[in-house]
Amino acid sequence: MFGLRVTAGPLQLTPIRDQDIPALAALAEQGIHDPTAMPFLVPWSAAPTDELGRIMAAYYWRARAEFTPANWDLLLAARWDGVVVGVQGVHTADYLVTRTAETGSWLGRAHQGRGIGTLMRQTICALLFDHLDAQELTSGAFEDNPASLAVSRKVGYRHNGVFRMQRRHGEMVLLRRLRLSPEAMVRSDHPVTVEGVQPLCRLIGLDR
Repeated sequence: MFGLRVTAGPLQLTPIRDQDIPALAALAEQGIHDPTAMPFLVPWSAAPTDELGRIMAAYYWRARAEFTPANWDLLLAARWDGVVVGVQGVHTADYLVTRTAETGSWLGRAHQGRGIGTLMRQTICALLFDHLDAQELTSGAFEDNPASLAVSRKVGYRHNGVFRMQRRHGEMVLLRRLRLSPEAMVRSDHPVTVEGVQPLCRLIGLDR
């Protein structure tokens, strides 16, 4: 999958390689969100700073090692004008049957509030709809994460239910589920250029 390169204006998404991990770990160590908040279902960002790089590396290696057509995570390093700013991910199971996948992402705090997250989402959705035959995409955000919910609205996601969940130990939160169809997607003004998608198609078992 390492030949994949997805570009939209100043944004470029590429599969995370080992040489990307130190820069991503350093970015996460500088902060992703307010320390009192937790936007992630798995609170990985709350790990002690001296453990964060190891935890992130183990996650990226595990996702790569366990990648199969039946269950896969595509984890892409996001660069803005060549600078690493975060990660855009996609998770799916039984994709060849369901043609649906879940998007998720994070941005370093220094790069938030500039429209980067919106373009990241638009770009990954374009890849999935236009090149990987997706028929529906899903996402989710806690109701106390208005920034993520705003990105979803901008891209065209529709409300798909609210669930009560435990986030941190003993903490109940409401998770808002969202879904996006190809016809509802709001596309970026930046043309999306995709290189090296055919090896990825073969890897996930998609006959194109």
